[in-house]
Amino acid sequence: MDEKRALISFRNADIAGGDNVVIYGLDMDVYPGDFVYIVGKVGTGKTSIIRTIIAENRLVSGEGTVCGYDLGSIRDKDIPYLRRKMGVVFQDFQLLMDRSVEENLRFVLKATGWKSENDMAEKTEEVLKAVGLENKAHKMPHQLSGGEQQRVAIARALLNSPEVIIADEPTGNLDSETADGIMTLLTRINKEQGTAVVMVTHNRAIFEKYKGRVMECGKEVCREITDTDDDIRKQA
Repeated sequence: MDEKRALISFRNADIAGGDNVVIYGLDMDVYPGDFVYIVGKVGTGKTSIIRTIIAENRLVSGEGTVCGYDLGSIRDKDIPYLRRKMGVVFQDFQLLMDRSVEENLRFVLKATGWKSENDMAEKTEEVLKAVGLENKAHKMPHQLSGGEQQRVAIARALLNSPEVIIADEPTGNLDSETADGIMTLLTRINKEQGTAVVMVTHNRAIFEKYKGRVMECGKEVCREITDTDDDIRKQA
């Protein structure tokens, strides 16, 4: 992989939330191996950026590319192929509650074109082992703790060997100890596999403990903040 090629790139991009622009002039690059936080108060456009990245929201103006797709001109029929290049993790897990952990993962594999039963079995075992749940394949989601359900969601995000994981408040519904476990897992995947991570959070303790680049949203803009910016803010 060309390390200089940005997986996600925005230039002077206006980001919509519903019918209104919530962020003006976004400049943002995410490269292979990056861990990038998008932070800010509720309603400042964090999740709108995520929805634009996965082509759920259309780019209003400016330039935006994700995993080689131009967000300004992407066709509806190409959106599923864009999303296969990413793994998406949600705050509320979004597991299918009427089927087992293994069946949740196989459902995604079949939906994304996998045919071989052996290949699907091997891939399911591989991703569950990566998140430490290799012994939970036959459990139903309601039999798992919140942290275990989120680990299943992360395993699901890894199924198609994504270039980047998009995580929208993945620790938002978890207690601090369980959240630490999820963050340890995400940072390990980031470091060991080189998978980029873009994570929305409002929890300062998380992005202070687990270091990464930080994009801060507020007052209809989102810009990267440096350690110096943060030190000045704390002293103010």
